[in-house]
Amino acid sequence: MKKRSKNIVLRISAVISILILLLTAALMGMVYYIFYIPEPEGLSLASWPSIFTDNFAVWLDCEDGKLNVEAKGLTRLDEYGLWIQIVDEDGYEVFSHNKPEDYPNAYSPSELISFTKDNYDENYTLFVSSFEDKGNCWNYIIGFPYAIGKYMLYYNGENLGRLSPIVKTAMLAALLGLIFLVIAACFWLSHQLSKISAGIKQLSLRTYEPIKEKGTFGEVYKALNKMDDEIKHADQLEAESEQARREWIANITHDMKTPLSPIKGYAEILSQETLNDEALIQEYASIILKNVNHTEKLINDLKLTYQLESGALPFNPQEVSIIHSLRDCIIDIINDPQFSENDIEFVSSQPEMYAQIDEALFRRAIQNIIINAFMHNPPKTKVAVTVTENDCEKIVISIRDNGTGMDEEALAKLFSRYYRGTNTEQKAEGSGLGLAIAKQIIQLHGGEINVMSQLNEGTEFILLIPKFTA
Repeated sequence: MKKRSKNIVLRISAVISILILLLTAALMGMVYYIFYIPEPEGLSLASWPSIFTDNFAVWLDCEDGKLNVEAKGLTRLDEYGLWIQIVDEDGYEVFSHNKPEDYPNAYSPSELISFTKDNYDENYTLFVSSFEDKGNCWNYIIGFPYAIGKYMLYYNGENLGRLSPIVKTAMLAALLGLIFLVIAACFWLSHQLSKISAGIKQLSLRTYEPIKEKGTFGEVYKALNKMDDEIKHADQLEAESEQARREWIANITHDMKTPLSPIKGYAEILSQETLNDEALIQEYASIILKNVNHTEKLINDLKLTYQLESGALPFNPQEVSIIHSLRDCIIDIINDPQFSENDIEFVSSQPEMYAQIDEALFRRAIQNIIINAFMHNPPKTKVAVTVTENDCEKIVISIRDNGTGMDEEALAKLFSRYYRGTNTEQKAEGSGLGLAIAKQIIQLHGGEINVMSQLNEGTEFILLIPKFTA
């Protein structure tokens, strides 16, 4: 509770400090905007013209009762874009420089006095001062091309003198308070940034502890917590993928060794013994050939999946009848003695449908899906292949079996290159690459492949292939 109260105080202090800084900046800007005017050397207080007018007397002198203006003073007038008019004690002009033509040559005492209060008029603000020397007196008027307001302030001097120490003390206290608040805000901000920095470091070390998503930096903490969840999820997927990869390599190694053992054994028999029984020789040769074919299939599957992944596989799409291609593919599977006890039903909504496909690769994908259904389901499993088209110019191919189905865990890993799904009553066969290859081939054709399955009800693969339109 104490720590929470401290954080609240720091936050309030930070907010107040920021507000004070913004207010100070705004006031300074307002002061510059109202009380400063431009001049050739930069910004100056609006009182600068009055000071300049009073000080101009240093460039005036009197010799034999005649008024002279030094060249330096005239140069300054020219630099600042000013004009001057000097009148004697009777108000008559005795000298002028750059004076506009519409100004008179003589003034009454009341007019000269009015210039001390008049504001900007006719493109100039006028300031009046006087010069005395050797008993002579002259008044001079200087015109400034600035809109300057003139106001007189009246106040109680005695009371203001009494308040002066109080005002100074209050201003000093306010300044010290501001400094304290700024320092407190800096410490608080430093603490928050340190917490964020530590969190980022912990993320890289996988030792991050979630931070409560509250306070000024709540969104930052939320992003860190989300990043931590994503990193943990990615690490879990990587670990699962690595485990599956190792298991797959072990299975492939075992599957490669399995056919090599009979090949080696029967080859040794045939090479070391003289067999006269032609039937026995043919039986041994058939066993060797069968295992060689199995080994060759494993190697081809490995080669194909990495060619698809790297884009190195030759791809030659042509306009092909999907109905005809699927029918031939199904006939080839039915004619395989290995699947003689299985049944395949083929239904099409239209007599012909065409697509741009590489027929050899496409048939390979269809065979992999159908054979996978036969291999990982009980004997006499039935497969139904249905072809339709949807409203998006896509050919829809449904391959559905009535087998044992899959749970969600198996379904999520179905297309992984390192996963060989099977039920608990059957030995896992194949390379574990069939469905991964099928998915890569369908995607190579610009299509999609989805799967739905329920335990004890079967599995359905849905392929979407772009329809060819001439």
